[in-house]
Amino acid sequence: MKTVQDNFWMGEFGNKYIPRNQNQQLISSSISMYSKILAKTRGVNSILEFGANIGVNLIAIQQLFSNIELSALEINAIAVKELKKLSLKKIYHASLFDYKVDYQRDFVFTRGVLIHLNPDRLQDTYQVLYESSKRYICLTEYYNPVPVMIPYHGQNDRLFKRDFAGELMDKYKDLKLVDYGFVYHRDSNFPQDDVTWFLLEKTKGE
Repeated sequence: MKTVQDNFWMGEFGNKYIPRNQNQQLISSSISMYSKILAKTRGVNSILEFGANIGVNLIAIQQLFSNIELSALEINAIAVKELKKLSLKKIYHASLFDYKVDYQRDFVFTRGVLIHLNPDRLQDTYQVLYESSKRYICLTEYYNPVPVMIPYHGQNDRLFKRDFAGELMDKYKDLKLVDYGFVYHRDSNFPQDDVTWFLLEKTKGE
């Protein structure tokens, strides 16, 4: 069953959100951020983004590493049409909760996605992220040490802050923190929306 949050992003609000992602500054800022994140990794040849929207992050990564296999999952139909214009290996038009892992990628990530999910479904989400990853998981979200709901565009239960990375590491003990960082909205060159990124790595078998 779709959650109210799923329906929110599948519908009119999700459609109107798309034009806000269509600018070069977002791509430039994403190139800056993901260059720092991916510099901390080794052997990444395949990437899957959950909640890719129109693919700004994937466009940025492709400009950094032209030979990496890129795939995307997105719930909004109009955004999926835009994703189909990109050179992606696979596009999954689905909710994160409906996604069935077909094969693992070296690096899976979210950017501003977990904050919009129903908190009651986070454990399911963490399982999908973990099972989809061969090695790395990267979460770029709003951070708060304790769970809190923030009104979003005049509506409740549409945006939540918490320690997503910490909860994921608590759930899966073989995950270790590789690095983390914060990007300020007043950064003079490459601003982001006050997000904190966490890069996690599977260590089982080491």
